[in-house]
Amino acid sequence: SLPEKTEITLECPLSEEQMNLYNTVLEVAKKGVTTSANKRDRLNMLTALLKLRQVCTHPGIVEEFKGLGIESAKFNMLKDKVTDLIDEGHKVVVFSQFTSMLDIIQEWLDENDYGNLRIDGSVSAKKRMDHVDTFQTSNDPMIFLVSLKAGGIGLNLTAADYVIHIDPWWNPAIEAQATDRVHRMGQTNKVIVYRLICAGTIEEKINNLQQEKKKLLAEIVDIDGASEKQIDFNEIKSLILN
Repeated sequence: SLPEKTEITLECPLSEEQMNLYNTVLEVAKKGVTTSANKRDRLNMLTALLKLRQVCTHPGIVEEFKGLGIESAKFNMLKDKVTDLIDEGHKVVVFSQFTSMLDIIQEWLDENDYGNLRIDGSVSAKKRMDHVDTFQTSNDPMIFLVSLKAGGIGLNLTAADYVIHIDPWWNPAIEAQATDRVHRMGQTNKVIVYRLICAGTIEEKINNLQQEKKKLLAEIVDIDGASEKQIDFNEIKSLILN
């Protein structure tokens, strides 16, 4: 039997500056999704949803906001958590859907001389295995950065005892699959899983809807793989408008 797993949702209160930016994007999104009659309207809706999610994660990963220097509540919370966990000697796996967010985190880790490894879609199969071997066998505290598409399956990261999901994987099954890279056969330690959610945003709505609307959430996550007929645009519209 596996050791205990504790899942904790951490609310990240946005600063006034980040919330103002979020609300500005939200108002534009609302104007853009008042209809969903044709493909262009629907594309606008999905684009608006993506941008809202990105602003929650870190304004700096949105191209037009990069130069504004607006801080991210999630990034600040992550830095505090990672600093404490490294000081305590832990190994941590950090998941994000956005490789641009992994870039920001990795730059900060390197600046602070925190040992880190990374797997995303650009990493070869051999390098993946080399990184996993290093992580599993090293005695040093370490952070393993993993992107959604590259790290959902096929990785054994049982040397970690902490998992941090930066941005919620709105399909609960995919999020669980990612967590199971750490909480699986061979794990001997209790595992703590943190999910970072921005309070008062679309992320909080999605979090509340997770159990009730699993099918919709799966479609939002896998927009590229879902045919237009499968996606309930009225549901997505209600997430943005209400």
